[in-house]
Amino acid sequence: MSLHKRILAGLLACASAMAYAGPRQVTRVAFLSDPSLPYVDHIVVKKSERRLFLMDGDKVVREFRIHLGLEPEGPKERSGDYRTPQGWYTLARRNPRSDYFLSIEISYPNARDMARARAHHWQPGGQIMIHGLPNTLHGTLYYYRHDDWTNGCIAVSDADMMQIWMLTRDGMPIDIEP
Repeated sequence: MSLHKRILAGLLACASAMAYAGPRQVTRVAFLSDPSLPYVDHIVVKKSERRLFLMDGDKVVREFRIHLGLEPEGPKERSGDYRTPQGWYTLARRNPRSDYFLSIEISYPNARDMARARAHHWQPGGQIMIHGLPNTLHGTLYYYRHDDWTNGCIAVSDADMMQIWMLTRDGMPIDIEP
């Protein structure tokens, strides 16, 4: 057998063996933080100003325009009220496969929210997120850029969401003010 045929036969044998070996195991690599990124230790949201601030102590590191729930005035009280919560929470978990361009869950409801809902026999709601635009738009870009449109979440542009995702971590405090 010629050298060319032996090489081809070897390649086919390897390919065949790989095909029957099942799914490949992918090695996960943990990336270290980029030292050039600014440090952020907490988030402040000012609902009335429609602003989210990434903070390092009392210094504003980044500032973003936000969109809130359809009923933005007052604290969230119960499921379906379309309000964005007010109070102290933490970033609970990240979802890269969200219905929106990335999402980070906020730890709503906290103990105070639960007690208020229980006292009124309400369901407190949940699944409050910071997120980008929906993956499937149901309105015009003008609507998403100029109106409050969420069910109670905090929405930002996709570009802003990428920065928030990169500069924050799970467990980080977030203060949502009126």
